Amino acid sequence: MAEAKTDRRGGWIQTFTSRQFWPMDARPDEVDIRDIAHGLSMLCRYAGAVREFYSVAQHCVLMSEAVAPEFALQALLHDATEAYVVDLPNPIKRFMPEYVAIENALWLVIAEHFDVPGMLAPEVHDADARIVIDERAELMGQVFHSWGAIDGMKPLGVKIRSWSPATAEFYYLDRFRDLTIRLETARTIGERKGDE
Repeated sequence: MAEAKTDRRGGWIQTFTSRQFWPMDARPDEVDIRDIAHGLSMLCRYAGAVREFYSVAQHCVLMSEAVAPEFALQALLHDATEAYVVDLPNPIKRFMPEYVAIENALWLVIAEHFDVPGMLAPEVHDADARIVIDERAELMGQVFHSWGAIDGMKPLGVKIRSWSPATAEFYYLDRFRDLTIRLETARTIGERKGDE
């Protein structure tokens, strides 16, 4: 089967919902929460170097529940790019500026689609660093070496019990629906108050 010509940059991937998605030339209308939830539920944190499976989707759900409500949706979505371009461990990623540029551009497209700020809130960054301490304690072996910036930080305080991919996908989508319904309700109430 011959591939159709396109003016899009880079190649495309087929997503869980059978869409064509161009990670290097993404458009907001092509982003789908179902693709994100499924992809992140199948992706293990820490390059799989954990005692039991722990998905990026579960990590995002736990973060979204731990931050203040105004940052919850951004926390849930903060790793959404990984559903399309996977993730690289930080010791590798820092030496791959082109990958980081692709990931950053993709995040801006995802943020636009879901109407969240493109700049991650400091509270989300902080939670993302602190949850590593909880995850490391629950999921990894004894720590013999410094982990750099997180050393001395206070854990986020989440409890981690490994979810299956199907469970993580379910909770991710459920959390997304809950947060977006709340935001829509808050906007509607705000509009009504503005009309008074």
